[in-house]
Amino acid sequence: MGTDKGMLQKDATTWAQLAFNKLAALSIPVVVSVNEQQQNTYSNFFDASSLIIDDANLNIGGPLHGMLSVHTQFPSSDLLILACDMVAMETPVLQHLYNHSLTTNKEAIVFMNTGKAEPLCGVYKASGLQKIKVLYAQGELKRHSMMYVLELLGADYLNVPEEWVGCFDNYNLPENII
Repeated sequence: MGTDKGMLQKDATTWAQLAFNKLAALSIPVVVSVNEQQQNTYSNFFDASSLIIDDANLNIGGPLHGMLSVHTQFPSSDLLILACDMVAMETPVLQHLYNHSLTTNKEAIVFMNTGKAEPLCGVYKASGLQKIKVLYAQGELKRHSMMYVLELLGADYLNVPEEWVGCFDNYNLPENII
C-alpha cells in the first residue's frame, strides 16, 4: 500500500479504529498490535493500555509477530484477530465466529471464503498460541506464515455464506481505498 493501512480513513475514522470498534461491540477486551515505529502515531487514537508493541525479542515477520506479542502479554487469553484492512467486516460475522469458538476445542477457528482460508479474521486459542511459541523457541517453527500456523493447529474452518463474502474484502492497493 505504501502507507500504514491502519491510519487510512473511512468516514473520518481510521481503519484501525473501525476494526477496534467492531471487536469492542462484542463486549470483549480489545487491544491493537503495533510495531515500535507505529506507537507514537497510534497513541493519538488509542489509550496507551490498548496498544501492544511488537516484542523485539521475537525474530518473526508478519502478523504472527503481532499475535505472539499479544499472547506474551495475555498468555491465558484466546485472541480474536481482525486485520484492519477488512473494513467491510460486520459485527454479526465476528459474533458468529466468537460464538463458534466457545463451542469447539480446536485451537484455531477461521473462515473459509470461496475455498480460501481467512487467517486474519479468526480466533486463536491460548493453548494453540503457546504451542506456536514453544515451536519458535525451540527453533522448530519452519515458517512464519499464518497458513502454516493454521496447518500446525489443525484449524476449524467455517464456511462463509454468500451474503458475508463482501465482509472479507481487504484493501491492499491505493486504488482499492474505499
